[in-house]
Amino acid sequence: MKELRLILGDQLNSQHSWFQQHEPHIDYVLMEVRSETDYCQHHIQKVVGIFLAMRDFAQVLSDAGHNVIYISLDDPGNQQSICANLAKLLANKTYHTWSWQQPDEYRLAQALQGFANNEITPSYCVSTEHFLADQSVVAKLFKPGTQHFLMETFYRHMRKREHVLMAANGKPVSGKWNHDAANRAAYDGAVPIPEPLSFANKCQHIVDMLQRCHVKTIGEVSGTLDWPINRTQALQLLNDFISHQLVHFGRYQDALVDGQGTLFHSRLSFALNLKLLSPREVIQAAEHAWLQGQVDIAACEGFIRQILGWREYMRCLYWHLYPGMSESNHFAHHNALPSWFWTGDTQMRCLSQAIKQSLATGYAHHIQRLMVTGNFALLAGVSPSAVNEWYLGIYVDAFEWVQWPNTHGMSQYAEGGRIATKPYVASGAYIHRQGDHCRHCHYDVKAKSGNNSCPLNSFYWHFIDRHFDLLRPNHRMAIVLKNWQQRKPEDKQVVIKQAEQYLRNINQL
Repeated sequence: MKELRLILGDQLNSQHSWFQQHEPHIDYVLMEVRSETDYCQHHIQKVVGIFLAMRDFAQVLSDAGHNVIYISLDDPGNQQSICANLAKLLANKTYHTWSWQQPDEYRLAQALQGFANNEITPSYCVSTEHFLADQSVVAKLFKPGTQHFLMETFYRHMRKREHVLMAANGKPVSGKWNHDAANRAAYDGAVPIPEPLSFANKCQHIVDMLQRCHVKTIGEVSGTLDWPINRTQALQLLNDFISHQLVHFGRYQDALVDGQGTLFHSRLSFALNLKLLSPREVIQAAEHAWLQGQVDIAACEGFIRQILGWREYMRCLYWHLYPGMSESNHFAHHNALPSWFWTGDTQMRCLSQAIKQSLATGYAHHIQRLMVTGNFALLAGVSPSAVNEWYLGIYVDAFEWVQWPNTHGMSQYAEGGRIATKPYVASGAYIHRQGDHCRHCHYDVKAKSGNNSCPLNSFYWHFIDRHFDLLRPNHRMAIVLKNWQQRKPEDKQVVIKQAEQYLRNINQL
């Protein structure tokens, strides 16, 4: 009697208990399907990277003695959906049972559970053995009816539970839980920016297959892919980050530098989200570097907060709030994305840099996503669903479980503050403070109105004006609202008219 086990493209965890012993009665199946390439228009490097990683993983399993079935996208027998392929494999009655690992995304979890409910072959679901927090931790940690979830509460809970950067007395080792105040500097050139580690993974055969199959993608790719596609490369990237970037990551993590897209960031999210690495080993590597005196506590804690705090928190909130709030639109924004979000051809230097980099590499760091493209979209009143689709497609590390709460909740505040404590909006002054984009920009960051004024300036106050009543209950917006309220009516009108002019001509900015 045989068993069929499904491995999804983001479940490439060689450390999983499934693979620790060879069992000849078990077949593992991996599949490339159109239902996954087509549910949104993905960056070509994302599709290529996942397919390369899946093929590499299948070979690793096969070399280790496991039985592997691999269904390529161009296989004539491919039914082009996960469930249809499963049905075909199970139809011949070869397998007495089949199993799958819990999907990270709601749509796949629903699809596979629905298929299992209707399939006569018995089945069962197991954990991916990847995340540190159980999906239900938010419901347990916060009181019933909680409307606003604080990441800090979750983060402290996880620090204590996992005993990360904790002293024997149950207090944080430095006496502080959060070192964010030390991690907001603009890049000052005091230390050189290290060359990012890249991998020349040959990928033209995958690109050719995607073209033959008429898969629509966005972005660019050459004949090689820089992203890690197996555990060996992922560990190399982790070690490179710990050795060369982490020491300055904290201080410069919010910096914006013209022509520099990676700075001191780890770029580990793609490998983590495919499960080539575990969050625990990444956290332990950073903590070990601090214990060895290689990095200071601010750098170490700032990075660990992204993994143990924000990444785990986003996943838990995704399962707690989705899909009930997936269509929420707190500010009733319905504008389309500007056409240049697909080209980067805008005179706004910060937007041009972030978008062109994203199209070229499938990557942007968190401030480029939150305070450049996300900030602009929110200020310009773009539909949250349009913003969600763009983010889900353009970034190689974008999977719905992490992309939706970050984009919909934090970046666009579309669910009204259950995830973020305030809208993340800013004028051009913030961009100017965090980097040097404004020095190379067509627009004047100091001008609030006029044809050469930075659009972010008038957009910011236009946003405050049109959503004044919605923002009034938020105490974190009190100073800004009072500032606007005290301005002379004629001064307000000049700024509002400027914003409306820019909005009418948004595709020409």
